Amino acid sequence: MALNLPLSNILIIAFIVVCLSSCCNEALLEKLSIPDYPINRSAEAQLLADHSIEVVVHRGANHLAPENTYAAAAKAIELGVDYVEIDVHRSRNGVHYLMHDMTLGRTTDGWGFIFLRTSAYLDRLDAGSWFSEQYAREPIPRLDEYLWWIKGKAKVYLDVKTGNLEEIVALILELGMEEDVFFWFWNNRKAQQLKELAPAMGLKINTATPAEVQEAKGQYQATIIECEVGQVTPELRQTCRELGIRLMVYAQHNTQKEYEAIIRSPADLVNLDRPELYLQVLDSLNRLKVTE
Repeated sequence: MALNLPLSNILIIAFIVVCLSSCCNEALLEKLSIPDYPINRSAEAQLLADHSIEVVVHRGANHLAPENTYAAAAKAIELGVDYVEIDVHRSRNGVHYLMHDMTLGRTTDGWGFIFLRTSAYLDRLDAGSWFSEQYAREPIPRLDEYLWWIKGKAKVYLDVKTGNLEEIVALILELGMEEDVFFWFWNNRKAQQLKELAPAMGLKINTATPAEVQEAKGQYQATIIECEVGQVTPELRQTCRELGIRLMVYAQHNTQKEYEAIIRSPADLVNLDRPELYLQVLDSLNRLKVTE
């Protein structure tokens, strides 16, 4: 039976169909914006599984792949790291992205401040070619997609530089990742805000003395403190133990000598840039123990 509809009604129906189709395609494209990186754990990953110090990789394996990308995280995960550190900025239209700098020029083919750009611009950028043509068209990860992708593969250390902390905390809670993350902020006011929003969520504070550790615990309920390996003293370590705070050492130079000192230290975690070199040093020291 033929339907004799007015032309205006036909146009309205056609418009609705096009809109629905567009929405579905946009949702599909958003999911397809996550690169498909098959992750194959390396044989060396077992070294970290048996290691007493948890390894945090700064901006992902940034000597092997472009920083703050899926590629850098995938390389780190293959090596068996515990945490991937990421930097977070917010776009003009309120979407959180992984990016260290406030400007786009160093690590993408775009330009300008990220907070002045919308997703329509940012999602088209190449965040990999500056590092190697092998990573051409690597996208700037959106935080929500990135956390969804990395969940169950590695834990995450978030350095939130700009953004809506309430939205980020809500996202982490929605994904059930509250036990798999910790935060650091350059501004301690943000640290205080985190404790008001989510008192049990992990927080790192940079300290160098036992007195600063006590302040970090008393004022911010810090769960982790970070310092350089040369600043680790028996008194500092004892204070951390008494207060239930984990000690993270920051690798400033990422050399073999520095890694050896960190591995021999009483640190609970290490924040580093070269996981592949750390594994080589760890393997060498383990072999020395066997022969002694």
